[in-house]
Amino acid sequence: MKNSVMNTKKTLLTAAGFFLSATMGMSAYAADPAYNAAKDQADANYDAAKAHCDTMSGNDKDVCIKEAKAAKTSTKANAEVNHKTMEAKKDATEDKMDAQYKVAKEKCDMLKGNEKDACQERAKADYHK
Repeated sequence: MKNSVMNTKKTLLTAAGFFLSATMGMSAYAADPAYNAAKDQADANYDAAKAHCDTMSGNDKDVCIKEAKAAKTSTKANAEVNHKTMEAKKDATEDKMDAQYKVAKEKCDMLKGNEKDACQERAKADYHK
């Protein structure tokens, strides 16, 4: 029975690791789909592990279920951290772009006429405004 518990644990950890690495490779702009997919996969992995645990009995079954729940919780927690990190990176990038746009726009203020207009248009294009 210990071998089957260990195999279940290895399978759950491998799946959790795979999903974490897959979601971490996604861009900040795809954070929500990756986050939802990671949560769904955690649930699916748990269901599969629990079905395996149901073939056991006694303490081995109890341990197996606890390990399955722990893996699910861990995977969901990692997905949450990744989601929040990606959102924070996206917000930081937007804040930096806004700040740089303000600097570029201020530099345009020393110009006059068509030069100023062209400078402001370049700043808008460069900083996606």
